[in-house]
Amino acid sequence: MPSRILVIDDEPQITRVLRAALSAQGFDVRTANDPVEALEVFSDWPPDLVVTDLMMPGMSGVEVTRAIRARSATPILVLSVRENERSKVEALDAGADDYVTKPFGIQELLARIRAHLRRAPERTTAAIEAGDFVVDQNAHTITVKGQPIHLTPKEFDLLLHLARHAGKVITHRALLTAVWGAQSAHQPEYLRVFVGQLRKKLDAETGKQYIQTEPWVGYRFVPEGWTSGTEE
Repeated sequence: MPSRILVIDDEPQITRVLRAALSAQGFDVRTANDPVEALEVFSDWPPDLVVTDLMMPGMSGVEVTRAIRARSATPILVLSVRENERSKVEALDAGADDYVTKPFGIQELLARIRAHLRRAPERTTAAIEAGDFVVDQNAHTITVKGQPIHLTPKEFDLLLHLARHAGKVITHRALLTAVWGAQSAHQPEYLRVFVGQLRKKLDAETGKQYIQTEPWVGYRFVPEGWTSGTEE
């Protein structure tokens, strides 16, 4: 089966060129000129990789990246004419895997796409192991020392994001954006409720406290048995 690639850009000329170039290389390509439409395509036709423009009206490529990253580990390449360091950092912090500046050579883009697709199976199917925790992204299950922990879908998403960054402080804004989307970045009540629920379930099952509060900053997930050498 050919790899699926979703191309998102508000300029039809760009999407036409990329569709032709990628299709010629044997990829199964779909395009979208509207970010909202793109997210619908992503849900109905899960791609193996996403190429998205950074500057688009209505919803930026950074917001698209955050929305995708909240539900999937699909590799994301961001395209933009902007070359300053801030735009790169913002895109990468949002969850993008790579950043290509316009104008770019098709061969360079193809090389980066192939590189990310080679790494994608391990990233999207492998379970995350953080200390005594095993988070299976495909089965949507979490076990601690082999014992299952029953979580709601949103609790799972929150713990999954924390587990991906075990040992690191994740800010309130970063957690809200990753789990609930950019529109919820200023609604900390989401976190208070769901972190409280997670703590009750995890503490009840294990007698430990794994989610630590960093006052005025965010939360840190430190599972028992975790060391920096096992961090993703």
